[in-house]
Amino acid sequence: MSELSNSEKQAVSNNAASSHTLLEGRLGYHLESALLVRALTHRSFAYENGGLPTNERLEFLGDSVLGLVVTDTLYRTHPDLPEGQLAKLRAAVVNSRALAEVGRGLELGLFIRLGRGEEGTGGRDKASILADTLEAVIGAVYLDQGLDAASELVHRLFDPLIEKSSNLGAGLDWKTSLQELTAAEGLGVPEYLVTETGPDHEKTFTAAARVGGVSYGTGTGRSKKEAEQQAAESAWRGIRTAADERIAAAAGTSAAAVVEVPAGAEAAVAAKAEDGGAPTPADPKPTA
Repeated sequence: MSELSNSEKQAVSNNAASSHTLLEGRLGYHLESALLVRALTHRSFAYENGGLPTNERLEFLGDSVLGLVVTDTLYRTHPDLPEGQLAKLRAAVVNSRALAEVGRGLELGLFIRLGRGEEGTGGRDKASILADTLEAVIGAVYLDQGLDAASELVHRLFDPLIEKSSNLGAGLDWKTSLQELTAAEGLGVPEYLVTETGPDHEKTFTAAARVGGVSYGTGTGRSKKEAEQQAAESAWRGIRTAADERIAAAAGTSAAAVVEVPAGAEAAVAAKAEDGGAPTPADPKPTA
């Protein structure tokens, strides 16, 4: 294998610097160059290039920083939740699938240093690689800029996810929440019909959430689990909206005045009943 000329090496260096500047712009922080390179170095690249240092130690550090910031946020924003519920909320935010989605939002896969094997099998979009690299980047921000900066980054990237997770039911994942809702509405147990398209290394999955033979929502994803979760979310929202509209109508209240707060839906129903309302069982409307 021939070595690169000096001009080629300079071009590679300039491209890497430009790439890092773009990522730093998305992160909102300028990091020490060697530290950022380390954070983006997957073990497959390191092994194929003579055993370079990998991002795994930074990943370990970033995981702890992320967990601390998310836990602190949940503790302060949910003063009445018991420990078990807080732990479930944290798990809904700090998991590989959720981290990968945040990484995709940053287009993090474009910047990861991957080995040829991972590159050829769609490694830039693998949930595990995206999640691990995002944690490594958080660890790098912590080392270079301190806890305040790392905390600000985590809040900027994860607060929308924390809010979304707080709106889920007791199960804190859409499939569990949908099953609880359909049981409460007497609709039966949800089933998922999943189809897949594309080559093995780049499949796209489509799922339909069906209850009693009727489809209430669909979703797509890069894995079967992700597609089912999106389908469950779509179905949950449709059934919950229909239930809220029925409750609002029965209580003599405009449906527009009903604020959708899934985790507190039962309390809202109870409050309406005390005010003289008489909520009746929901009659959800299936989607096509």
